[in-house]
Amino acid sequence: MKSIPIRHIADTHQSQITAGRFSIRSVCDVLEGKDLFHDLHKHDFYFILAVESGSGVHEIDFVNYDVQGSAIFILRPGQVHQLQLKADSTGYLLEFDNSFYQPKYSTIERQWKKATGNNYCHVEENRFKKLLTYLSNCFNEYILKQDGYNEAIKANMDLFFIEFVRQSRNPRQLSSGAATYTQERYEELLTLLETNITEVKSVTQYAKLLSLSAYQLNAITKSSVGKTTAELIKEQIILEAKRYLLATPNQIKDIAWHLGYEDTSYFIRFFKNHTGHSPDAFRKHFQ
Repeated sequence: MKSIPIRHIADTHQSQITAGRFSIRSVCDVLEGKDLFHDLHKHDFYFILAVESGSGVHEIDFVNYDVQGSAIFILRPGQVHQLQLKADSTGYLLEFDNSFYQPKYSTIERQWKKATGNNYCHVEENRFKKLLTYLSNCFNEYILKQDGYNEAIKANMDLFFIEFVRQSRNPRQLSSGAATYTQERYEELLTLLETNITEVKSVTQYAKLLSLSAYQLNAITKSSVGKTTAELIKEQIILEAKRYLLATPNQIKDIAWHLGYEDTSYFIRFFKNHTGHSPDAFRKHFQ
């Protein structure tokens, strides 16, 4: 069973003396005057691409986005993506893990969770300049490495995520009037689904992990995105199946086994019922 290729922050790109992993580069330096193409893979870190100008295609968990100026892309660890960028694109590429950046205050933490739940945002040009200023500050601090530069970088990241949330809307995100408690529990569920879906598939199990009843958990998901917890579980299973079908050469039976299905026929029926394609047909059509 082959795993989806995982990329790490290269030692040559990250700071050698910070706690955790962090890197920020200009897109021009990444491209070096050439078109870029990265095939399907995932990261073990957070990935932020801010495109000031340029073009290309960015596919994140099988949703295609056109790359254009004043666009922000944010990926969480584990998401699958592939990226095409034209040689004349400009902006910043920022990479980091939780050991480097983990907001300490509840207000900033909420903004951070909202931001990382949204993969793409096209920003009005003047507001994008404000976001770019925060990233430019991070870049300069990272290059110069003067006293306190780590904290200066994190402070600018705080401001970046606050401004990003002001500009972005996410269909998986609660409405602004929703209770903080409900929002936090829903976001905790999304994290649990991402990390446990191959082994945990029942509403009762997720409710237990969150110290809730199944009724309480369903009330949270219904009030947030209008879906039951069972529906969100099924969506996550299908997403994980798609990731392995398109990013690895594994046989269908091996993918079914990885997802916790001993009966391959049942998995094939389940996948087809929710996508309209058999796993094999999906792979052939979209690969």
